[in-house]
Amino acid sequence: MTVSRRDFLKLSGTAAAAAGLTVIDYDLEPAKAYAQTLRIKNAKETASICPYCAVGCGQIVHSIDGKVVNIEGDPDHPISLGTLCPKGSATYQLVVNERRLSKVKYKAPNSDKWEEKPLDWAMDRIANRSAMITNEEAYLLCKLNRALGVVYLEHQARV
Repeated sequence: MTVSRRDFLKLSGTAAAAAGLTVIDYDLEPAKAYAQTLRIKNAKETASICPYCAVGCGQIVHSIDGKVVNIEGDPDHPISLGTLCPKGSATYQLVVNERRLSKVKYKAPNSDKWEEKPLDWAMDRIANRSAMITNEEAYLLCKLNRALGVVYLEHQARV
């Protein structure tokens, strides 16, 4: 195997940089804590509950001028003790993600046209109708969706 001068210099530079980084001790925790403090410095704290499942983990929502800037686990909450699952940790994305849907397409019965409706309208409609479903029906709907190959499925059936 032959090594050209250019390859030798690349390898030497990479090795020297790697050796230099291992000698220097980086402790980023103070910088991370300081940045987090700056993010929520003058924010209003509001206690909340995670919206994703029936466990009811506690969250602290930090907001500035009515805009959510951070959501974290509530260390004083008796159920979660400050921890959140991945879905609970991603609650912040419900508010700030620009790719989040804000409208839905609705096709009325016996109509051939789709119309745009607000997301709140659709959520209210789904909540009103799904509140009447029993655990057994939720279980069957879950099984049907799994059989159809639905990958992401969320339900609260206690089976």
